[in-house]
Amino acid sequence: MRILVTNDDGIRAESLEAVVRWAKRWGEVEIIAPKYEQSGKSHSIELHKPFEVLSVEREDGIVAYSVDSSPADCVRFALLGLKKRYDLVISGINNGFNIGSDILYSGTVSAALEAVSLGARAIALSTEPGAYDEAMAQMDRVMEYINDRGLFELHSAYNINIPREQAGKIRITRQGGPFYSDDFLPTAEDPTLYMPTGKCIYEYRGDPTLDTDTVLHDKCISIMPLCFDRTEREIYKKLTDK
Repeated sequence: MRILVTNDDGIRAESLEAVVRWAKRWGEVEIIAPKYEQSGKSHSIELHKPFEVLSVEREDGIVAYSVDSSPADCVRFALLGLKKRYDLVISGINNGFNIGSDILYSGTVSAALEAVSLGARAIALSTEPGAYDEAMAQMDRVMEYINDRGLFELHSAYNINIPREQAGKIRITRQGGPFYSDDFLPTAEDPTLYMPTGKCIYEYRGDPTLDTDTVLHDKCISIMPLCFDRTEREIYKKLTDK
């Protein structure tokens, strides 16, 4: 199996190394990841200027490149620039959950979706801050679940969130509601400069089908199918049925 590993936390992130250690047991691994952290960059790509791509030497001999652009551009460079093909693209493991409406901003999730748009299978992996080793210890079980149920025969992209504490269950979920929001505070150095300050706004809904409740309250692993389509289907149906 040929595996591409990317992320949005940067090519030097410890969390990336946790994924690489796991992925090497499954196949031939390559790494193409951002030069710097790109959290919250969503599906942005560079269209107006060239970006730097550097080969990164590694002691384990894995082919690796740093890309001075977004996670989506890392995948675009791999599949369109280098003309490579992979059996699986792994984006992550993100140092923080990608659940609920926060998925909109996620560079981790967007890299996985970009891979799918270019014909690859992909998973976006996330966990709570600092828990990447504990989360990756669950990945054999997650892959067994995916393979036993033929998930990739049904669909090409999944968003997987793994909590540090484990209730032992894996659930197929759908996107929940808000998880984090921001206050904007002026900096002490310059009152014209504002810094977003994150705060958790999650509210438990008692719904085990939601990724938010599954991960944050029930401490279960969430596997959610991802898609590009932003059509509001119920409204579309009402408008076209008239």
